[in-house]
Amino acid sequence: MKFADFHVDLVLKTSSFKVTEEEIIQFAKAYDPQWFHTNIEAAKTGPFQGLIGSGWMTCGIAMKLVANEILNGSESNGSPGLAYLRWPAPVRPGDELFVQTTVIDQRFSNSKPHMGILKWRWQVFNQSNIEVLDLEATSFFDTSMKTIPTSE
Repeated sequence: MKFADFHVDLVLKTSSFKVTEEEIIQFAKAYDPQWFHTNIEAAKTGPFQGLIGSGWMTCGIAMKLVANEILNGSESNGSPGLAYLRWPAPVRPGDELFVQTTVIDQRFSNSKPHMGILKWRWQVFNQSNIEVLDLEATSFFDTSMKTIPTSE
């Protein structure tokens, strides 16, 4: 989507992504090697009563879905960060996750008139509509771009 296509209160949903046990363990071993992400047997008696995905993996899945389905072909040009990030429920093997975004604010920068600024909320839900990720992001869009690269 182009920056001009976003507007306050616009809600967009992505397709779903199925999380596998193998992906949870591989991601955790590489980036978040805590036992409740990597050790199936120990996780069964842990605080979550089973293996769970790293919250950082959930962020990565959300980014993949948003980048491929909403930002691909846009003037997206980075982000200065998040206002908040929460993981209200764990992600488990077999969960099917989708992202719902809601535009909070859309405006142009006062100092850089070609720079669009989008404030939006990303919520990730599983197949039971349980929220597993909630964040508020600010994204920059350079509307002066003549050609827009795709992610491929």
